[in-house]
Amino acid sequence: MSQLFGFQINRKEGQRGQSPVPPSADEPIAVAAGGYYGTYVDTDNQARNEFEMIRRYRDMAIHPEVDSAVDEVVNEFIVSDAHDTPVEINLDNLDVGMGVKRKIRNEFEYIKRLLNFDNRAHEIVRTWYIDGRLFYHKVIDLDNPKKGITELRYIDPMKIKKVRQKIDNKPKDSLARAAIKGTALEYEYGTFVDYYLYNPKGFYKGGVLGPVGDMSLSQGVKMATDSITFCPSGLQDLNKRMTLGFLHKAIKSLNQLRMIEDSLVIYRLSRAPERRIFYIDVGNLPKVKAEQYLRDVMSRYRNKLVYDAQTGEMRDDKKHMSMLEDFWLPRREGGRGTEITTLPGGQNLGELKDVEYFKKKLFNSLNLPPSRLTDDNKGFNLGKTTEVLRDELKFTKFIGRLRKRFAEMFQDMLKTQLILKGVIAPEDWDDMKEHIQYDFLFDNHFNELKEIEMMNQRMMTVTQMDPFVGKYFSTEYIRKNILGQTTKDMREIDKQMRQDIDTGLAIDPVEVNVLDNMQQQNAALAPEIADMQADASAEREADAADAALERDIKRAKSAPSKPSGDK
Repeated sequence: MSQLFGFQINRKEGQRGQSPVPPSADEPIAVAAGGYYGTYVDTDNQARNEFEMIRRYRDMAIHPEVDSAVDEVVNEFIVSDAHDTPVEINLDNLDVGMGVKRKIRNEFEYIKRLLNFDNRAHEIVRTWYIDGRLFYHKVIDLDNPKKGITELRYIDPMKIKKVRQKIDNKPKDSLARAAIKGTALEYEYGTFVDYYLYNPKGFYKGGVLGPVGDMSLSQGVKMATDSITFCPSGLQDLNKRMTLGFLHKAIKSLNQLRMIEDSLVIYRLSRAPERRIFYIDVGNLPKVKAEQYLRDVMSRYRNKLVYDAQTGEMRDDKKHMSMLEDFWLPRREGGRGTEITTLPGGQNLGELKDVEYFKKKLFNSLNLPPSRLTDDNKGFNLGKTTEVLRDELKFTKFIGRLRKRFAEMFQDMLKTQLILKGVIAPEDWDDMKEHIQYDFLFDNHFNELKEIEMMNQRMMTVTQMDPFVGKYFSTEYIRKNILGQTTKDMREIDKQMRQDIDTGLAIDPVEVNVLDNMQQQNAALAPEIADMQADASAEREADAADAALERDIKRAKSAPSKPSGDK
């Protein structure tokens, strides 16, 4: 195999197994006819179909309804914030040292700076969503690969194609070939090489991307697979082995909507005006003279002055008759004579049910809740989430799948950067990649409302079950099955609650229960206590009266008596 442009990451050679099944790939692969450089690659038909699909997707994105739907998806996908980045790397589940984690985070930030992702995230995701694929060339310094990726260049998907070239390793000896005939070794796919074929002028012969006579599919630059980052949509037509875009399902719906709207405009223009029918009495005139008489009457009464916007003049177009004008019909002698009647215009011209049906069908094919783009529901409902639960929940899961698929682009770039920088070895990446996650910034009010409402429902259930704790249910059962707390969550929450009690931010539930019991007992004994307090008060008043009476008696007895001789 000739030397490929770009770079390849050397991997340790392991024991290669044998299988009659060809290796699978995320994208359709053209199979080369031969095993050496310069052989013809028979992918013209397949590639042309793919390129036509991409062109159709891009034409569809210009349509107003599709453009609004794509913007809605991309705006939900990428949340632009003045202070936060649209995506961050999450290494909480990665079992490596803090130094390695810090290097991984730094390299990821470096990749985002190469992509200018914080500023161009919306544009990049929109291109990927419309085309259904994304290609980047990872440029490195071949003299010093340890510098890592120096530049990331976007590649138009209409100018690149993946090719699989099988190395012929079948035995030349006739006896050996006869020995393996009918066995799995006859279809062994172990020896092959994959590469990308890049043509700056495009592959589509026939004038779409260039004039006739451009480079064919067998011509171009062979680029190593490790030097190319490929991020597919994940949708495939297994019958044709083609990677489809997210707009593929909307092709038929969009064409139907376009035809319905065009036919509606034509019908309304032709049927909206009221036209008149002139029945002209021509008597017994011959046919030729009758027609001449009819034309004379038409020219006498017709008035068709039009305004020429280019010259600014008024001109007469009597010689032209359109379908929106009146009808002139001759009537022979014996009829009702000259008569003028009115032909009514079209009825029910305001019916738009068919247009609304196909518009809703288009939005459904684009995985977008119709409630987001309809004219009668412009505002986002921040009330009960149950009103839009099903559509919004489905849309949220769709956005989550898109983010998982798009994150593969960061995975491939980060893998190349870490291996070139010597942070990890190629064989270590397979163990680490499953624990590296990418957190996108969320701005979905529906999720917040859903969580709040679910928590309210749980707390209402707990409140209703609280009187039966210790009788039918345990506290642990309620926390696990109703509140959904795991064992780890319960340990952490218990620890936090003890801290709050020790610091005085919360009251010990045991003390709260004691106080509640005392309050209940006091409430039950309140009447008796009130009677006892009243009796005690009456006794005290009686004692006070008796004491006052005794004092008066004593005071009277101690008073001196008057002498009998005094006068």
